Amino acid sequence: MNFPQYTTTALEDWISNWYIKHKFQYPVDLSLRKIAMKYEIFVHYKPLQSGYIRFGRYREIVLNTALDSLQQREQFFHELCHAIRHVGKQSMMPEAFRELQERDARHFSLYAALPYHMIKRYDLNDPELLDRWAYDFKVSYELCEERLEQIKRRSDCTSQYYFSY
Repeated sequence: MNFPQYTTTALEDWISNWYIKHKFQYPVDLSLRKIAMKYEIFVHYKPLQSGYIRFGRYREIVLNTALDSLQQREQFFHELCHAIRHVGKQSMMPEAFRELQERDARHFSLYAALPYHMIKRYDLNDPELLDRWAYDFKVSYELCEERLEQIKRRSDCTSQYYFSY
């Protein structure tokens, strides 16, 4: 059983369509550097808080070297959202607007790290689904749990039959 009655969001579709257009078809294709290159963004690893920096045309995502590789990957997708979807300096904007951007970045991270066109190939009834996603997509088990819970909430058919583990 794959994805019964699951409805994707516009953002989810946009991310999957972008990946497909740029030949990102499988989890192994999701190289951070390749994704960043498509957007002309440099990625650097430094002992600093992760963040997105823009100086004129120069764009950079900094990933904190103190984080493990799974956390760095999740931070990358979060910062990528800020780079391609948001404008303004968060320290200068009203808190409600900053919170909105952070919420958007959280959703974007889930979709970009575990894109629908890739995860729909998996069986939702597989008792090892979360382990498979975590391994294949190189993200935390917790992120996979969050993505699955989101899918369950947005599926019209959330009976125990479909999600029986």
